[in-house]
Amino acid sequence: AGLQASGVDVVEAHGTGTRLGDPIEAQALQATYGQGRDVQRPLWLGSLKSNIGHAQAAAGVGGVIKMVMALRAGVLPRTLHAEEPSPHIDWSAGTVRLLTERTDWPETGEPRRAAVSSFGISGTNAHVVLEQAPASEAPASDAAASAAPAEPGTTPVLAGAGHLPWPVSAATPEGLRAQAARLRDHLAEHGELPPADVAFSLATTRSALTQRALLVGGDRAELLTALDALAAGTPDAGVVRGTAEARSKTV
Repeated sequence: AGLQASGVDVVEAHGTGTRLGDPIEAQALQATYGQGRDVQRPLWLGSLKSNIGHAQAAAGVGGVIKMVMALRAGVLPRTLHAEEPSPHIDWSAGTVRLLTERTDWPETGEPRRAAVSSFGISGTNAHVVLEQAPASEAPASDAAASAAPAEPGTTPVLAGAGHLPWPVSAATPEGLRAQAARLRDHLAEHGELPPADVAFSLATTRSALTQRALLVGGDRAELLTALDALAAGTPDAGVVRGTAEARSKTV
């Protein structure tokens, strides 16, 4: 990633609490992130698994979500049930410390950075470094629009909300286009529905059938344009299509 190890403040570890795996992981972190660090600025170490258990295939993304929220809040969360460091690890081998208490994120003059280490089933390992996004200000017009009350029957764009995904699925390609058309008609009749609520409902209340599409847009107008393109079967930058394999969760 073009960084020095000292540029990373905290590692969200795999950390399953095992006598074999934890020492191997801790030794690797000590040999990389833990060397040559200022004792006043150790590598902080935590793991979501001690809070919620092992989430299996979702363990890695759980750690990413935790660290993204921590970056945003400027806080290193306490790791539960880890008050006593493992006796199977030589903690003097590197400047690595457990997050046994909630800690304010250290101010270093650099962006906050966190690494997430996730070990999947059968040794599929991934390590990702997350960096705090640069501060940005919403344009004055967007800020004014978000502060102004919405007119009846309209939905204002949420300033700074980013892009939203609308997932749509059906059993056949024809059915997918028809589903998009029905959704478009429904939204035309109910202009008051917030795009984020539509995204939530599509993701949580609809079946995930074989033919799938993801509509992505920064506001209602972009999402409706993508929806029109899906209904018409025409290409659009806001439409991603995929087919789920019969015996796989992969699309």
